[in-house]
Amino acid sequence: MTQRLKFAFASIVLVLGVLVFSSSAQQTNQSTSQPLSPSPYQLGERLTYNVSFSNFISAAHVEMLVSGRGMFFGREGIQLKGHVETNGVVNAALFAINNDYITYVDPISGLPYHGQQIVRETTRTLETAADFNQPAGTAAIPSRTTNGFPGTYDLFSALYRIRSLPLKSGEKYALTVRHANQNYQIEVRVTGQEVIRTNVGSFNTVVAQVRLKSDYGDSYSGTVHFSDDQRHVPVLAVTRVRTGEITAELAGSGFVATAPAPPPSPTPTPASTTPRQPLVIPPTPKEDDLVGLPFKVGEQLNYQVFLPNFKAPVAMASFHVQARSKYFDHDGFRFTLTAQTTNALQKLFVANDSMISYVDPKTLLPFHTEFTFNEGRNRLGNKLTFNQDYGTVTGEKGERIEIPIGTHDYLSYFYLVRTFNLSAGKRNAISLLVNNKPKTLFVTVLKRETIQIGAQSIPAISVSLTTDDPEADKFQLRAWISDDKRRLPLRLTSVTALGPVRADLAIIPVTAQ
Repeated sequence: MTQRLKFAFASIVLVLGVLVFSSSAQQTNQSTSQPLSPSPYQLGERLTYNVSFSNFISAAHVEMLVSGRGMFFGREGIQLKGHVETNGVVNAALFAINNDYITYVDPISGLPYHGQQIVRETTRTLETAADFNQPAGTAAIPSRTTNGFPGTYDLFSALYRIRSLPLKSGEKYALTVRHANQNYQIEVRVTGQEVIRTNVGSFNTVVAQVRLKSDYGDSYSGTVHFSDDQRHVPVLAVTRVRTGEITAELAGSGFVATAPAPPPSPTPTPASTTPRQPLVIPPTPKEDDLVGLPFKVGEQLNYQVFLPNFKAPVAMASFHVQARSKYFDHDGFRFTLTAQTTNALQKLFVANDSMISYVDPKTLLPFHTEFTFNEGRNRLGNKLTFNQDYGTVTGEKGERIEIPIGTHDYLSYFYLVRTFNLSAGKRNAISLLVNNKPKTLFVTVLKRETIQIGAQSIPAISVSLTTDDPEADKFQLRAWISDDKRRLPLRLTSVTALGPVRADLAIIPVTAQ
């Protein structure tokens, strides 16, 4: 991957196409004479974006936050934060971006006066800072890296400054941006209005052609759609590079609570060091923070599967809560399932299946699922990426499935059911992905009873599992869940082509045959 593409990609995911596009541009910073609208700088505004690249549906994600207003580095300012991170294959095989940006801008002019950047590489983390637009007569703030460039924006502050412009149809705006020790001239030309439909809704937008050219001749160009209101939220941005199209689409917009600004420092000294600011993404919760969940990391449940006319188990299955960590750029649990037939069934049918589900620790919703099903002569496997904000699932070959937000896979629903309110007569509903189609699964509490598992009698809650199909109870799925805090699935039964199937929890650990 060339440096040119890396810069283009990094820029678009940071400013959603507003700052990485090019051709010729005016050489004067005309935007400084335009009125500054305060609407884009509302405290607590948080915008999130999904970025696609070529055939990669979810190549990166972006977060932007107006995180504070107060005294920073000896003067009043607005604190803007951004986080950019590539995902999945793009992150592993093409190039890895995992950067944080913090910029402090003047609340009157929108010009930045201090910027920080944290770039995480494989073996090290680089932190840099720069001072901009220092007013005459004011003592210089200690700088650890570069000198200032009066009248110049960094990438992040430029996005907010463009949002604060009137963006009237037919008008042009120009400004200068400094990035990676290079100056870029940007021209924004408003061409009209258009209704844009995204996964989070439809928007009336202002269409702008944005062009950028560096002093060394590098150039980029593209189209950005801003919401046609006072906030001018970037809704959609598209640009093309030699290796494909880069698109950034709004995935979420809202306001969050922010920490109070630090008190003013009465006597800043030249020897003081720049304080490290908190990052946009909150830290990963502690692994033992499992309040309200009936399982813990390390839990393994083994099942024996029985068919009529077979004295020995015909299959074994094992469910395992393996770990809680960061997977695919998300904090999550790693659930695994392995299932295989035993010698008792080998003459009729052979199966060896496995599944891994990575789920959010709070909602238990999956964000990534991998499975391999080897059943007889049939082989089936896939890797699915769930975007619960968009309501989509993307397969490893790029196939896209529309799902209701809050859809589970086979494995995550096994654990979710254990968290339900299982009061008498209670009915819960789950959206479940079945054979690449979302189905509604209804979990209805039937009664409390004691069942026999091996030599043990165990109090249990029986439930039925039905679907929204015309034959809602076609497979006569039933489950018995322990009537205690652990909510262990003790027994599962169903009717299949091979006859009635029963899976019992092995109270004593068993070894696969």
